[in-house]
Amino acid sequence: MSNTLTLVCEGLRCEIRPDTGGCIAGLWLGDVPVLRSTSGASLMSARVSGSYPLVPFSNRVAHATLVWQGTDHPLIRNNGDEPHAIHGVGWQRPWEVLEADNRFAMLAYEHKPDASWPFAFDASQTFRLGTHTLEMTLSITNQSAHATPVGLGWHPFFVKRAGSRISFQATGRWDMSADKLPTRRLPVKGLETDCADLDVDHCFDGWTGTVHLLDELLHTQITSNLSRLVVFTTPAKDFVAIEPVSHVNNAINLVETTGADPDELGLVVLQPGESMSVQMSIQAQSRESNT
Repeated sequence: MSNTLTLVCEGLRCEIRPDTGGCIAGLWLGDVPVLRSTSGASLMSARVSGSYPLVPFSNRVAHATLVWQGTDHPLIRNNGDEPHAIHGVGWQRPWEVLEADNRFAMLAYEHKPDASWPFAFDASQTFRLGTHTLEMTLSITNQSAHATPVGLGWHPFFVKRAGSRISFQATGRWDMSADKLPTRRLPVKGLETDCADLDVDHCFDGWTGTVHLLDELLHTQITSNLSRLVVFTTPAKDFVAIEPVSHVNNAINLVETTGADPDELGLVVLQPGESMSVQMSIQAQSRESNT
């Protein structure tokens, strides 16, 4: 029997799997999936879920080697043939349920240093369902005896339907090399385009904190207090990954190897006992209700 939490508010339903990376198995407005969705009981892996948390870093750490304060820390290559460490560790670990009712859930994960991440931390996430809206928080506390780099974010997969169109404002885009690592930053104004032929896998910075995704069934608005956004889709994909994140891809190693300014890359360094918390919401309305 699966460990599924189900939150319901009016027409919105969210199924969460704490034991499978603390992920969202599915999010529906009525019978219409907002995220790539499956029932909690059917979900086999967070990798194919509707959304999962990114902690203690987002995207990739190059070649699965963390470079921090002059020391190389080999990490686990944690995604098949992927040569890098990807998306942190939280999405592959079970989370504990601290509190849950029909509209709210709080989960926690305690990390001890291991081959996947060498620094101890505690993390928590909350899910609150309201009318048309799922609100989420994600927090981390440094439980190691040393200052450590951290990053947070979410990896939601939104359904790409006929006529899907994405729009958001930003000031820059980090281009990716063939090995999916950032190479250079170019000034851009964000995206406003149809999704059908969109081929993108970039981190945008200077994001204003709002994304609109519009199709023939839904108007979905994604908001966050984060200022960076990873967007990933190809014409062959039936989803658009729209990922609010705290730092540029591979930011930790870029700071150490290039001397880049941590603030410009969004890298946060927590002293022992210090915490960081971020927010995100997904608001979904039927197109009929908007007309």
